[in-house]
Amino acid sequence: MKKYNKIVLCCGLFLFLAGSITSCSDYLDIKSGATGNPDDAYANFRNFQGFTEELYNCIPSFCNRDDNNFFNNGEEEMWQQNATTQNAWVWNVDLGNFRAWVANNGQLGAGGSFLDANNTSILVPNGLSTDNDKKTKALWGGSWYGIRKANIGLANLDKMIDATQEEKDIIAGQLYFFRAWFHLQIITYWGGMPYIDQILPSDQPLRFPRLTYQQTADKIGEDFKKAYELLPGNWDDVAAGNATKGKNELRINKWMATAYLGKNYLYAGSPLMNKSSGGGEQYNAEYCKKAAEAFGNLLNAVENGSCQYRLLPWGINGTSYEQVYRTNGQGGRMPGSAVENGVQYLEAIFRGPNYGGTGQSMDKEYLCAGVLNDRSWSQYPTANYVNYFGMNNGLPINSASKADVDDAVSGYDTHYPWKNRDPRFYLNFGFDTRKMVNSTGTAQAKQYTYANLYDGAKVGNYRSERNKGSNTGYLLMKFDPLGFNKFDNAFNNHQIHIPWMRLSDVYLMYAEAIAMGHNNIHATATNFGQDAVAAINKVRNRVLLPNGTPLPGVNVAFLTSPEIFMSEVRRERAVELAYEGHRFHDLRRWLLLTKYPYNIKTGITFDRDIPETNDVTPTNVFLDKVNPENNKINNLKEYVVFERLYSDKHYWLPLKQTDASIYLEFDQNPGW
Repeated sequence: MKKYNKIVLCCGLFLFLAGSITSCSDYLDIKSGATGNPDDAYANFRNFQGFTEELYNCIPSFCNRDDNNFFNNGEEEMWQQNATTQNAWVWNVDLGNFRAWVANNGQLGAGGSFLDANNTSILVPNGLSTDNDKKTKALWGGSWYGIRKANIGLANLDKMIDATQEEKDIIAGQLYFFRAWFHLQIITYWGGMPYIDQILPSDQPLRFPRLTYQQTADKIGEDFKKAYELLPGNWDDVAAGNATKGKNELRINKWMATAYLGKNYLYAGSPLMNKSSGGGEQYNAEYCKKAAEAFGNLLNAVENGSCQYRLLPWGINGTSYEQVYRTNGQGGRMPGSAVENGVQYLEAIFRGPNYGGTGQSMDKEYLCAGVLNDRSWSQYPTANYVNYFGMNNGLPINSASKADVDDAVSGYDTHYPWKNRDPRFYLNFGFDTRKMVNSTGTAQAKQYTYANLYDGAKVGNYRSERNKGSNTGYLLMKFDPLGFNKFDNAFNNHQIHIPWMRLSDVYLMYAEAIAMGHNNIHATATNFGQDAVAAINKVRNRVLLPNGTPLPGVNVAFLTSPEIFMSEVRRERAVELAYEGHRFHDLRRWLLLTKYPYNIKTGITFDRDIPETNDVTPTNVFLDKVNPENNKINNLKEYVVFERLYSDKHYWLPLKQTDASIYLEFDQNPGW
């Protein structure tokens, strides 16, 4: 049996390490390896960049690869019944069936997980390609292939003879970055791995042992450091970038390298990674200090204006802010930046390719099924996650983070639970009596004009169809605001493209690294003069209240110790980066995934103070049609929709069984 497994594995994981993947890359119409002499692919910058371009097409589009995309695997969203019949990844995650990340012969075994290839065909037999098809990308296989590609490039740097030193440095910097980045993605999900920094011969047995997480992170860090030293800050500012000037936003630069260097060290210093590397269940201060220095390097450049990255301004009701993850009516422009008052702001630090086309699956995925879109099911925000969105005075709703608990200090009122909330709450969520449809052209459109989400003595028509409607009492509007539905059809080259990393994330990671590295929230990095409190407040203060004043920073009650301060860091990450794919990693690295209340998903029930007279075709007798947060409710109760029954093994995804059987040193993760 062992012998059989070894044969399978050579056609599995190390198939990619041997370079077997359908490829297609171009740079200025030069195709990788397209010239007669193989060495010509490396001879000059133009050709070598053509070779390197393929690495960009190894990056999966985690939010748009499939018809349904399940990348929010924390406690932030709840699925409906059809998720079970479709074997969806989001359902399997809740069941604890993490083996389902592996694709199953082209079926829905991967169920919307971008981790494994699933779109097999005659032309793409293993489901992976570096063409411009978003469906042929996957993190596991694509990362291993990208690592091999980077190693081939690094081994051939000496053949780049017709090039300036700047051009040689840019090629080398990209290769070091990608080798590090792909290793980092792998260990984030699966734990410590062999660090492949050489071309592996296909005719020799593999015997590289798995390193600990921190040992792997150390090697990743060295490559990111090299990339930082070699790369320019902005390709538009150097001669090598002239041929693509104005189109270089996605190209790897030194600021991306130092940002990921910081993330690499912060993760290595986090409780899960420290524990799995032989340390305790606490932060590793030294790794956190190194993370803070790496982040400080970028943030200092941001603050003094010597780099191109800046936080997007809030704009009118958040219309500039939301362009970091979605755009509409802009000719299909990729989100990540915005122009306000003639000034360009770029917040997205690292994004993968969009892989062509403006029709995205994400722009329909969260619409209320059977109501706002003709879907068989949708995903809905959990009440427990909505509770993280605090009040407009900067305080959490209450110390218990419970929807059905009043709080005189924060001002949270269970009769008006959506009143005076953080403005980001209104960008993210649909709640009872909020207007959802503009059109009055049909009876059905009128029927669903307002979100009827009550579920007490009576049941609103956004919840009444139990297998489709909201099972939590909330709707997600972050990606589909008012007008984005089958009645109004406001979609106009609607683009949703979530960055892998954006600047607000860096500020928050810096705050965490300072607090946990120095055990002092008022400490600073040696290269950046702001402390942890200033960093988190930078993110909060860019949010504007309706009267134009900034959202207040962290309340003094949370500045008494690093541990208490961290509760606000965790909450701020949940709010600022909501539904952008970060929460699962955060809960895992903080060793909170298996702990209450992070293992439950909740919903709310309530009655309207003025009951609806017709639940099927509502007459909308509530008082305030413009500001729905002013409509009173009664009998608000929060209840558990689903409880995850996890154990310690769920902190890491299992390896593919065939991959874990090739040799003893490449062992399966504990418990799997």
